[in-house]
Amino acid sequence: MSAPALTAERVRADIAAMVGCDPAEIGAGENLFDLGLDSMRLMTLVERWREAGAPHLEVPDLAERPELAYWTSLVAGT
Repeated sequence: MSAPALTAERVRADIAAMVGCDPAEIGAGENLFDLGLDSMRLMTLVERWREAGAPHLEVPDLAERPELAYWTSLVAGT
């Protein structure tokens, strides 16, 4: 069985699960580190998303701009 596609909704839901909030609470331009995301959780997300279809994703790419909209564009291509 394959993992669900990397969609904007999945990216938002995965981040929300990591920081313990409702996905709707995460604004597109909000700093995800301010929500409680840390480097260990970021590494976990990167590994999860690589396995789901974003093999070239790197931690520094996301860490330099920790905003939902930016991450979604990198991960889900939207």
